[in-house]
Amino acid sequence: MKTAWTPTSWRAKPIQQVPEYPDAEKLNEAEARLRAYPPLVFAGEARSLKKALGEVAKGKAFLLQGGDCAESFAEFRADNIRDTFRVLLQMAVVLTFGAAMPVVKVGRIAGQFAKPRSAPMESQGGVELPSYRGDIVNAIEFNEEGRAPDPQRLIQAYTQAASTVNLLRAFATGGYADLHNVHRWTLGFIADSPAGERYAEMANRISEALAFMEACGITPESSPQLKTTAFYTSHEALLLGYEQALTRIDSTSGDWYDTAAHMLWIGDRTRQPDGAHVEFCRGIKNPLGLKCGPSITNDDLIRLIDILNPENEPGRLTLIARFGADQVAEHLPRLIRAVEREGRAVIWSCDPMHGNTIKSPSGYKTRPFDRILKEVQTFFAVHKAEGTHAGGVHFEMTGQDVTECTGGAMAITDEDLKSRYHTHCDPRLNASQALELAFLIAEGIKAERNASERFAAAQ
Repeated sequence: MKTAWTPTSWRAKPIQQVPEYPDAEKLNEAEARLRAYPPLVFAGEARSLKKALGEVAKGKAFLLQGGDCAESFAEFRADNIRDTFRVLLQMAVVLTFGAAMPVVKVGRIAGQFAKPRSAPMESQGGVELPSYRGDIVNAIEFNEEGRAPDPQRLIQAYTQAASTVNLLRAFATGGYADLHNVHRWTLGFIADSPAGERYAEMANRISEALAFMEACGITPESSPQLKTTAFYTSHEALLLGYEQALTRIDSTSGDWYDTAAHMLWIGDRTRQPDGAHVEFCRGIKNPLGLKCGPSITNDDLIRLIDILNPENEPGRLTLIARFGADQVAEHLPRLIRAVEREGRAVIWSCDPMHGNTIKSPSGYKTRPFDRILKEVQTFFAVHKAEGTHAGGVHFEMTGQDVTECTGGAMAITDEDLKSRYHTHCDPRLNASQALELAFLIAEGIKAERNASERFAAAQ
């Protein structure tokens, strides 16, 4: 029988991926300061997201989740936030227009600072220091001072997240997201790319449709949804002290919400059913994600679903599959069948990034575009074969003109990686590659919908 949940009950559980702070008193002081700070998001917004995700769980919408691998303090600029936002807007428009389905937009942003590591220590030149765990914990520079976990970084992360959320709200509701700006969202460096050219053609069709609607009296003034959009934030709930400090009781419902983000997810390394991360997440009412890698068993998945979504509420839990291009067909069907057999209401989302990381001949960590595409295509094919809804995608991407993932229509080579390899952690899709994938995914959603319509007509 489950014990009563409190925001601190996770502290009595085994925990993975936790940094060792050299000064516990300073850590306590930083967490106390965070507890006094205002929430970054509001419970009502998290409920709105859960409602929208409920439509995804029912097969009536699609989840687009994307953003930085790990946000950094050094790259914190308004232009970078804007560029990531507008690439996600472009992707959402492509998916909505091409697949004729509402798209729920969730950014990996305004809190994606902490990163899990395969080992607690890192060695360079015979020197061993703590691994880099994201800017919220320590510095990427390999020296003793920088790699020491610093509690003051919690405060800096909160401050950056607050500014980011504020700017995103302005972009989403202040006119920037107006569909009449569909041409203006294109970043200069992708305008002449194959994806950019295809997007321009689609944008022309949207502009023609908007002109027709205006002639019929449907304007942004009469239909506000044409000039605003709902945009939500998410990150991995990894650094639980930070998450606990921002967890508050909602005055309208009496429920606990983690106000650090609208949606939180549990990583593949921290999903132990009896572990601290699952314990913390089971008690908050935010929508949750759960990363599912090749090692997860059918029984453990069902157990985790029942812990995290005991009321079987559509929109509460998203299963984020991250197998690698060569393992999707082996593992995804068994998990889908287990979930369907038990009648659990979940969203299935595809993370084609984390299982497809390789080291290039030149020594860079990269992700080949063709492997990313293969995982997405196989994800859709499996769901089509199982008769279930391929509900979403989860990308690490950026609006910057980086060269971190090889391939794509721009044909980034191993030799190109060194020219603009800027990531602090894992390689990200650039805007052109992300947009290219959006067109390919839209075709997959459209094919799924057409198959469903043909099946329904045959009944």
